[in-house]
Amino acid sequence: MLQIDSLSKTYRTGDKALTDISLSVPKGQIVGLIGPSGAGKSTLIRCINRLVEPTEGRILLGDSDLARLGKRPLRRQRRRIGMIFQEYALVERLTVMENVLSGRLGYVPFWRSCLRRFEPHDVRRAYALLDRVGLLQHADKRADALSGGQRQRVGIARALAQEPELLLVDEPTASLDPKTSRQIMRLLTEICAERKLPAIVNIHDVPLACQFVQRVVGLSAGKVVFDGDPSTLDETALSTIYGADDWHAMQQESRDDDEAESALRLVGVGT
Repeated sequence: MLQIDSLSKTYRTGDKALTDISLSVPKGQIVGLIGPSGAGKSTLIRCINRLVEPTEGRILLGDSDLARLGKRPLRRQRRRIGMIFQEYALVERLTVMENVLSGRLGYVPFWRSCLRRFEPHDVRRAYALLDRVGLLQHADKRADALSGGQRQRVGIARALAQEPELLLVDEPTASLDPKTSRQIMRLLTEICAERKLPAIVNIHDVPLACQFVQRVVGLSAGKVVFDGDPSTLDETALSTIYGADDWHAMQQESRDDDEAESALRLVGVGT
């Protein structure tokens, strides 16, 4: 379980990115983090694994307060947190298998990591993960030969190779078409259910979030302004999160995307 208490982030310029964030994520729950650009969504995710240093507050993963750990214990605790990035963060010259195995680097001695020598059970697990995400037949391909959706699946398999207790997912569908976005979100939700993994997913697509996540947290100007079931995310709540004008503009953009996808289906593109 993840517990965040009174988390704040203030930059040296005095700008406050996060203000007094408190929330808990129980085992197996998927939380969709929504809000406008600059609301603090990515900052919150990066504070949890200390890629960004929080200014105040506690971040409890089990019994460990991640916010107060020194460098060496933090490295050990980060093995418990799988991170999936918007831009995939793969080593493109390496194979799919080598990228997945890089999720084990926190568990192997330095000399083994340099030589990319992994234990047989790690290799077997990597093959099983590639099978689970539908990429077993691509194990020996270079990462730069894959499509965007395939690269994101590699990123998911790599995160799972860590055997994490928490998944942090930063805009997993931002670079993908609508059909692939749904496939990736469905895969994430299935995997979290299978492993009872809690996850926080920073996602810009509100309808997609409501379709797949169990809980929505809305941020505005670094503060939580909504926290609840997706079914209760009404026009009033969305206007509070995004501002009335911006929310209506987003609705129109979503309708335009849906119409474009329908037109492509009619002419047989992407089917």
